[in-house]
This record gives sequence, structure tokens and C-alpha cells, in this order.
Amino acid sequence: MIRLFFDWSEVWALFIPLFVWVFHKKQPSFLNSVVVYLWLALALNLFGDIIGDFRTPFHFPLYLQSNNPVYNIHSVVRFVCFSCFFLSIQRHQFKKLKNIIIGTFILFLIIDFVFFEHFFLPDHLSGNLFSAEAYLLLIFCMLYYLTVLNAEEETAFKSPDFWVVTGLSIYVVVNFFVFLFYVPMITQNPDLANNIWDIHNVSYIILCLFITRGFYVISEKYAVVGN
Repeated sequence: MIRLFFDWSEVWALFIPLFVWVFHKKQPSFLNSVVVYLWLALALNLFGDIIGDFRTPFHFPLYLQSNNPVYNIHSVVRFVCFSCFFLSIQRHQFKKLKNIIIGTFILFLIIDFVFFEHFFLPDHLSGNLFSAEAYLLLIFCMLYYLTVLNAEEETAFKSPDFWVVTGLSIYVVVNFFVFLFYVPMITQNPDLANNIWDIHNVSYIILCLFITRGFYVISEKYAVVGN
């Protein structure tokens, strides 16, 4: 039961920020894309875990025998939603560089899945996709912190965006090498790969907790929706 509970952490962890959001819907507009991500992630993770745990006993059709394509879709969704989040905060800071990051991700998708991988490959998730996503989101996070440091904002921790970016930073830093070496580990040592994925689950819980803290933050600067 403990193992099952932890394996489904990608689902139940999302209910924590969503539960808080239901009672604190008056959030600044730049968090809209984060809320959209939470709902889409809940749907994708729930669908993926149902496939992973119930495909055999319920005799799912052949095209639902693997949840790896769902994870690949989730990776793209996460990058798109958080890119929109970063574009909506500090709008005039590093604008060209942010557009280059997004363009790089799009170019990567085209090159990788046209010449090297199959997006809907059932054998394993795309380690290249997850690694590229984590790396580019980390650059977004670093640009955010650089802007905060340059502005010498001593009250940055009172802003919801700070908590969201911090949670995302922890997630991508912890998981970059997990994503990078996950596919080789599946081939050489599947048990080790499954254990390593527990690191991802823990960091995902942390991400959800930090987003939750962001929803709780009360700041005069963001007291009015749309500021």
C-alpha cells in the first residue's frame, strides 16, 4: 500500500495546490498558466497511472499498453505552461532571450522526433525531451533570479512568483541527470531505474508544495488580479 501510494504521488500531490487554489482563486493573472498546468498535469498523470496499473487486469487495447507517450505529452505541456508563466512576469527583462529559449525547444522537438526518436514510442519515455525541457526551464529560472538580484528586491520571497520559480528550480535541478540517464538505466538495470524515479516523485511533491505556498502568499503588489 505504501508503494502504491508513493507511485501515485504524481496524482495526489497535485490536489494540494489545486485544493488551496479553489479557496484562493483571487490570484495574480500571471499564475493562470500555472493553474492550467496543474489541471492538465492532473488529467495526464491520472491517465498515465491508470494505464500503468490497470492495463493488464482490464485488458486495455494495444494502443493503451504504454503510458510513456502520456509522459512525453506532459513534458511538452509543462514547458509550454511554464514558458507562458515566465513570459508574463518580468515582461521586459530578457525578452529576446526568452523567445530564443522557446524557439530552441520547438527546433529541438522537430529535429529529435523527425530524425532520432518517435514521440509515441511505447518502450520508454523520451530522455532527450525531458532533459532538454529541464535544461531550458532551468535557464528561465536563472534569468528570473538574475533579474531579482539586479533589482535588489529584498521582499521577493513575499511574491507568489518567487515560490513557483523556486519549486520549479528544485524540480529541474534534481531531475536533469535523472532524465538524462533514465533511458540507459532502463536498458541496463530496470530495478535501479524504477528506484531512481522515486527521486523524481519526491521532487514533484516539493514542486507542488512550493506552488501551494505561492497561492498562499499575500502581497500588496499582487493584491489586485491582473497587476
